[in-house]
Amino acid sequence: MTATTAPSPGPSHPAPPGGRSYPLRLDAVPPSGLSRWLWLVKWVLLIPHGIVLAFLWLAYLLLWPVVLVTVVVTGRYPRGIFDFQVGVLRWSWRVGYYGYGVLGTDRYPPFTLAEVPDYPTGLTVDYPEQLSRGLALVKWWLLAIPHYVVIALLNGPQTRWEDAEGVQYQSQIGLIGILVLVVGVVLLVSGAYPRGLYDLVMGLNRWVYRVGAYASLMTDEYPPFRLDMGPAESARGVAGGV
Repeated sequence: MTATTAPSPGPSHPAPPGGRSYPLRLDAVPPSGLSRWLWLVKWVLLIPHGIVLAFLWLAYLLLWPVVLVTVVVTGRYPRGIFDFQVGVLRWSWRVGYYGYGVLGTDRYPPFTLAEVPDYPTGLTVDYPEQLSRGLALVKWWLLAIPHYVVIALLNGPQTRWEDAEGVQYQSQIGLIGILVLVVGVVLLVSGAYPRGLYDLVMGLNRWVYRVGAYASLMTDEYPPFRLDMGPAESARGVAGGV
């Protein structure tokens, strides 16, 4: 019998006291009452989301050169494209939080780009009124290289192989995937999500999404090299801030 609980109110995104948060924020309600076995079949349940996200990310990538040219010429991020790009990140994050990015909730993610206040997790990005024209040319590939190395370790390298019949396979697992696998095994045995692991997994995902926002030209603020663990954003300032 699967334990169920009433839906928790969704996370809010207030500015943390005593400091600024990074322009991209991930907040969540800590998990409770999770099913022991549901994580074993979530990959099947998420197939519809995977199909939709494939098209959304295709549009995301096709719009990125438009954003780059517009920022270089005008110093501004087109607001309509910004809202769409943030929506794709938000959708992806909710799917990852439900699925194998966190296993943080058993509530099925909604099919929407918009923020859903009563969902257990949310993603917001502050709209940049002005962006550096010159920085847009180098930050997404040159300045972000150190972070890309870290993300490669967190998400893991892709491996491909072929069986005797010529069928090709592909897999990818990094530190986040390993930790979530451990969480799944613990859930299966005890029915509880270890809070320390949850805080760590949230911090690692927060790092990945901050770099994604920076590389997508959504902000000029360099992502900090630190783990802001836990369900809520840190009250410390961003790199270069107070």
